[in-house]
Amino acid sequence: MVMDRRLVLYGALVIAALVAPAVIYPIFLMKALCFALFACAFNLLLGYVGLLSFGHAAYFGFAAYITGHTAKVWGWPPEIAILAGTAVAAALGVAFGWLAIRRQGIYFAMITLALAQMLYFFCVQAPFTHGEDGIQAIPRGRLLGLIDLNDTLTMYYFVLAVFIAGFLLIQRTIHSPFGQVLKAIRENESRAVSLGYRAERYKLAAFVLSAALSGVAGSLMTLVFKFATLNNVHWHMSGDVVLMTLLGGVGTVLGPVVGAFLVAALQQYLAQLGAWVTIVQGFIFFVCVLLFRRGIVGEINALLRWHRLAKKAD
Repeated sequence: MVMDRRLVLYGALVIAALVAPAVIYPIFLMKALCFALFACAFNLLLGYVGLLSFGHAAYFGFAAYITGHTAKVWGWPPEIAILAGTAVAAALGVAFGWLAIRRQGIYFAMITLALAQMLYFFCVQAPFTHGEDGIQAIPRGRLLGLIDLNDTLTMYYFVLAVFIAGFLLIQRTIHSPFGQVLKAIRENESRAVSLGYRAERYKLAAFVLSAALSGVAGSLMTLVFKFATLNNVHWHMSGDVVLMTLLGGVGTVLGPVVGAFLVAALQQYLAQLGAWVTIVQGFIFFVCVLLFRRGIVGEINALLRWHRLAKKAD
């Protein structure tokens, strides 16, 4: 029964996403979907392995640079440029993850932040990133040589398709035996190791998958806005994805999606406030932490569970 309700909910959300461009600005929707995929990838690491990374902007932003450079300078088609960005993000995940997973807690978070800042300063100096100017006028190109992505609606449905594929991959991972081992490591790593699981390998695999999907999100964002800048690789972006995940509900399926749309909406519709947007975001985050300690979706799930238990008791 629960599975049927979940399928109905997912079906309704897909239908809503298909018709949404008729009533909501498509560029905003694409930005929110890219953020949602980024937050879901981050949630895979934080919510299901218990690893808090403060450096996920490195994979998101550097993949954006690789995609922009290969599409504009080398003339690669969009699907190959996205794969190139994703592959580089995964390679970064292997290198950074191999170093970071040897520590836990705040030490893990600080190592990921330090590595991401090193990559940020590399991007400031590297010639192909064009420093503070970034890579401008990146062509969207033709998907598979046939579909023109310069049409906004076509680009939107391409972004939606990639988001759904990434979301389903994460869901499949979470509910697979591999995902169950990740949860066991999160709950009690020592016991998982005593049962014969090599925890470091599982954590590294989850780290690389999370980095690769973050790279997909960054690559898509580059093609949507046709530029790649330092903002995408700055530590502020790492803070934003933490905010999205916590607001929506860490460790929940739809929480990161809700949090991403909320943060994107705040940035979009409060932009006229200038620097005050940060203060407003901080206030909203403060209120949500006080009132929704498990995040918006986490609190809704808890309320539904309480309602079901009360109904059975009657």
